[in-house]
Amino acid sequence: MTFSLELSDDVIEVRDWVHDFAEKVVRPAAAEWDEREETPWPIIQEAAKVGLYSVELFATQAAEPTGLGLLTVFEEMFWGDAGIALSILGTGLAAASLAATGTPEQLGEWLPQMFGTVEDPLLASFCASEPGAGSDVSAIITRARYDEASDEWIINGTKTWATNGGIANVHIVVASVHPELGSRGQATFIIPPDTPGFSQGQKFKKHGIRASHTAEVVLDDVRIPGRLIIGGKEKFDERIARAREGKSSAGQAAMKTFERTRPTVGAMALGVARAAYEYALDYAQEREQFGRKIGDFQAVAFKLADMRTRIDTARLLVWRAGWMARNDKPFVNAEGSMAKLAASETAVYVTDEAIQILGGNGYTRDYPVERMHRDAKIFTIFEGTSEIQRLVMARAITGLPLK
Repeated sequence: MTFSLELSDDVIEVRDWVHDFAEKVVRPAAAEWDEREETPWPIIQEAAKVGLYSVELFATQAAEPTGLGLLTVFEEMFWGDAGIALSILGTGLAAASLAATGTPEQLGEWLPQMFGTVEDPLLASFCASEPGAGSDVSAIITRARYDEASDEWIINGTKTWATNGGIANVHIVVASVHPELGSRGQATFIIPPDTPGFSQGQKFKKHGIRASHTAEVVLDDVRIPGRLIIGGKEKFDERIARAREGKSSAGQAAMKTFERTRPTVGAMALGVARAAYEYALDYAQEREQFGRKIGDFQAVAFKLADMRTRIDTARLLVWRAGWMARNDKPFVNAEGSMAKLAASETAVYVTDEAIQILGGNGYTRDYPVERMHRDAKIFTIFEGTSEIQRLVMARAITGLPLK
């Protein structure tokens, strides 16, 4: 399929539907749930009722041929509010991990359990980071060992920074099976609900995205059936055999998930940036100082021009990466990382400038740009810091093993 910036009628229809939900349901609740720092279950329930939080929406938008469907959904939801949006859509990261390499049987059994039902919505969590392994996923020390006698995996370790960690129905956990192989010896596992030995550790109090639950999870001699290694044990054993022979492989567990979701994270950041820009623009057209609208001063107008330029530039990169991922075009120049880097740093820049335009008002919680500014920062950190994105890009561009 040829890359086009013209959205199909179907994508536009879904985008506008999501925007309406974000405007009427999410935004009015944003300040309350940010202050409460709790999972907004009533809003998740509303999203499930209208079909926005469902396996069907994720599946249809992920399969949308241009690759832009899911990106527009995420941008509109995060335009509403980042914390609430991540609570509603955070399950998508775990779902993406399962979809990347899961067997048809695993998809059929576990995707519905990630989302639950309209009456009883559930969540899922992707658990990769550890206290000593954030950006360096090769340093993961959570260990999975196969017990042949019982056909079970035994997993021990601690995961941190897990969105929905501990409150999710299904957890997807990255663990090392063959530590001597580094990241190539890792696998991803499905942890069913109420599994003995699996528990929530510390819940984090965060700078931003406060309505989204983030916590540690602890695995203490967790035993799961052998069939719950994502992709199946036979394929994993084949991959390990190739690694031992020094042959190329399709990549390790955590990075495969991040590669699929980086354009989506870029779309999240775009939503926050656009929301702050639009608020600052409206404010500049109404607020008067020295007898003139402040938007009539070049100092403010030029800020708005730069904000809009960066947002549109970032969106073009995000859409290109989304189209490439959906149409199996290789990221030769790390286009996924490029999109995530540009969009995340745009969100930080734009929300900072929005506060500057509002002046003292922008620094108070009476105006939403203060919350947007706090929310924006996480995008330069999670799913690969800006520094890691630059490293990935530099390696791709130069062909050299930069450190």
